[in-house]
Amino acid sequence: MTRRPLVRHALRAASLATVLGLWQVLTSLDVDLWLRFSQFPTVTDVAHAFAGRLSGADYWTDLTDSLTRILTGFALAAVLGVATGVLVARSPLAEDLLGPVLEVVRPIPAIALVPVAILLFPSNEQGIVFITCTAAFFPVLVSTRHAVRALTPVWEEAVRTMGGGRLRILGSVVLPGALPGIFGGLSVGIGVSWICVISAEMISGQYGVGYRTWQDYTVVNYPGVFVGMITIGVLGWVTSTAVELLGRRLTRWLPRSSYVPGGRARASRPLAAPVRADGDSERKTQSEQQGENHTEEARDEHLV
Repeated sequence: MTRRPLVRHALRAASLATVLGLWQVLTSLDVDLWLRFSQFPTVTDVAHAFAGRLSGADYWTDLTDSLTRILTGFALAAVLGVATGVLVARSPLAEDLLGPVLEVVRPIPAIALVPVAILLFPSNEQGIVFITCTAAFFPVLVSTRHAVRALTPVWEEAVRTMGGGRLRILGSVVLPGALPGIFGGLSVGIGVSWICVISAEMISGQYGVGYRTWQDYTVVNYPGVFVGMITIGVLGWVTSTAVELLGRRLTRWLPRSSYVPGGRARASRPLAAPVRADGDSERKTQSEQQGENHTEEARDEHLV
């Protein structure tokens, strides 16, 4: 039996409160065992710094700049990654031409491309979007490629039998069938994009959450550093949840098993007639069998 939503929300709130309470105790008591919590700001210090940032205009400017960069780069990566993944998976020629280049560039960390972006693009803004796009591009590409290659060939053959062409196969078989894998890559890509855009802002940005976090570190404003870290975490969680919810919305046709404690999925049972205490179901079954027997006898008499 699944837990009620109210109980689940209470458990999540309790886990978060436990972590914050432990953080407050360790930092307020200046605990130094192996980890030096005396160097950390307390929860109340971070809360005061957060309240001060919220009342200023710079915080919202940084938030807007970071969101604009991440959404622009991620949108480009989603379109290019899905298109390239389908092309490479469906065309041997494209795989031979693009495959070696992609596999050589893919292991390079996106943050290592910061010098390339500085030299290649005329503005830092375009370079940061390029780094964000590159970071999300390869997870989307790889997941799309594997999802397309894993499709059952029978579906494509069925569409061809009914006279469908390449566009019909792409729209009715390839993209819908690969959609769960595509959104898996998008969920990974949005998280990697946040990591790289913050790092790029720290190095070459002028505004943004990452730039502000690095500035707070250089002036030894540790509560401000934690404000930036918490902001990054919340933004990453919100965007990842949005991608996941969109994926569930677009893949509503997929069968989903209900969660059962113990790690076992609740199997769907075939529909059966309700069993009552007075034996109505049994009598109904017997009456149906008798009706079928009468129908067969009437058909036999007609044949005679």
